[in-house]
Amino acid sequence: MEYLVTMTTRVPDGTTPDAVDDVRAREAAHTRELAARGRVLRLWRPPLAPGEWRTLGLFTADDADDLERTLTSMPLRVWRTDEVTPLGAHPNDPGAGTVPPVPGTTEHLVTFTLDVPAGASPDTVAERTAGEARRTRELAAQGRLVRLWSLPTPGQALGLWQHADVDELYDDLRSLPLAAWLTVETVPLTPHPSDPGERA
Repeated sequence: MEYLVTMTTRVPDGTTPDAVDDVRAREAAHTRELAARGRVLRLWRPPLAPGEWRTLGLFTADDADDLERTLTSMPLRVWRTDEVTPLGAHPNDPGAGTVPPVPGTTEHLVTFTLDVPAGASPDTVAERTAGEARRTRELAAQGRLVRLWSLPTPGQALGLWQHADVDELYDDLRSLPLAAWLTVETVPLTPHPSDPGERA
């Protein structure tokens, strides 16, 4: 099972720079080990406020307890709090490893919330849902939609996208057949030095 983990680190006051460097070096080495075992798939940095130290990670684990053991094994956990979001299968997901990284693009995580109007007929919903599946396959084939997961909240999904610029991303989001019924929240991602994903 896959999980998105928001990792927020707060270094205690009085911690020496040498101690910080030591923990970070051990964290990087252990992350490489976890990546080699297929436990850490991706790491990103979201936009950060001054003084913030935060990472988004895509992990795999057998279950929540197994994930907790992995997170506890990471050296930075002594200063870190983790927020875990389980990711479910989505019928329109291109699949892990299907869409290769495209050099020169920026990745975004996009949260979708679907709100079908009360008066929408079942035929209209079915038609738009089928159109959504076709369009997401097209966007994956174009190397833009990388992954798609369902979220625990009904009607919500999470997508990983890569685009040359944000205008291209929003053009693609507007092209989705369900766009009129979707609320979207986008988070631009920057590379993390320990990210095991291959991007140039």
